[in-house]
Amino acid sequence: MLDAKLLRTDLENVATELAKRDYQLDTQSLTLLEEQRKAIQVKTQELQNERNTRSKSIGQAKARGEDIAPLLAEVSQLGNELDAAKAEQDEVLAKINDIVSAIPNLLHESVPVGADENDNVEVKRWGTPKEFDFEVKDHVDLGLAIDKGLDFESGAKLAGTRFTVMRGKIAKLHRALAQFMLDMHTEQHGYQEMYVPYLVNADSLFGTGQLPKFGEDLFHTELSNKQFSLIPTSEVPLTNLVRDEIVDEADLPIKMTAHTPCFRSEAGSGGRDIRGLIRQHQFDKVEMVQIVKPEDSFTALDELTGHAEAILEKLELPYRTMALCSGDVGFSATKTFDLEVWLPAQNTYREISSCSNMGDFQARRMQARFRNSETNKPELLHTLNGSGLAVGRTLVAILENYQQEDGSIKIPTALQPYMGGATQIG
Repeated sequence: MLDAKLLRTDLENVATELAKRDYQLDTQSLTLLEEQRKAIQVKTQELQNERNTRSKSIGQAKARGEDIAPLLAEVSQLGNELDAAKAEQDEVLAKINDIVSAIPNLLHESVPVGADENDNVEVKRWGTPKEFDFEVKDHVDLGLAIDKGLDFESGAKLAGTRFTVMRGKIAKLHRALAQFMLDMHTEQHGYQEMYVPYLVNADSLFGTGQLPKFGEDLFHTELSNKQFSLIPTSEVPLTNLVRDEIVDEADLPIKMTAHTPCFRSEAGSGGRDIRGLIRQHQFDKVEMVQIVKPEDSFTALDELTGHAEAILEKLELPYRTMALCSGDVGFSATKTFDLEVWLPAQNTYREISSCSNMGDFQARRMQARFRNSETNKPELLHTLNGSGLAVGRTLVAILENYQQEDGSIKIPTALQPYMGGATQIG
């Protein structure tokens, strides 16, 4: 959430900056509501002062033996008017909050300006795509051929489209990938492994920016009249661990990682990537979250992105790193790098990780702060998150990049210890 003071004092400049995202801020409505808020606040203060004055005069009149009934009636009437003014103030504040909570984050000055993903800027490329001397297959055909290890029909039978059953060696390879990622992040990159709930409440989803704007992208459930939502990513529970907290500065940075399933309705996907594992309603991801001091957040973004890149390099998967343009950066982020892995069957790079600095945007929504040791005052934290990596998409990349002519799959050297020493499957 943006700073309310910034919206009050520099609204037109905020609108100009948001236009880079192709977001049109309703400055007229905000200005009108702010004027109403100020007028009601003045009225409320005047009524409060008047009631206090009248209340004091009651005791004085009583001491003089005067009839205090008219004064009591005045105080009662002022109380009614004050209650009405406070209710009106709450209504205006709620309208302001509805608008403000739907405003995306301001972009960092280094974000390239552009309309959509076609304007993203490549900042790094690693590895050379392999040239095959046979016709490559996609991961769907490869997975089906290995003892029906990718079973889309059963997934549809059990739950519907965009759900998958994995079995045998493919399921083991999927598990091995997650374990390998967790081990790298905890043993080499300094993250603490976490286990978190897969169901969260509305406060948690509001804190990281999924609600209210993206409610239709979630799966919702209800238990004993309590509403929960399945997590779209473990970013939500991990980041919300500092909600309503004042963190000890000595404990920063906080670096956490978790392997969880993720659940997304894909309401806005428009039927894209309906074949295979690329866009599923349920998929696994190893997430990285960092909670840092404001002055450290862009250094932390480079570090976190590097941690995701290290997984791909260890697996020897060609990839490129893209700086997202203004029209493609997500709602809560101020800057984002996407990692795109090479997929031979599609003859292109596809997203496998998104690493973002949220600045103080989420922290303000969560009231997540630390106490500055120099000023001894609470300040908003900065939050970051990134996929390290999406497990299913990494499985896709392994199947396609390590396929052999007979349909078997070589096992990357880094994964062989997690596969019982096997060098290939199929």
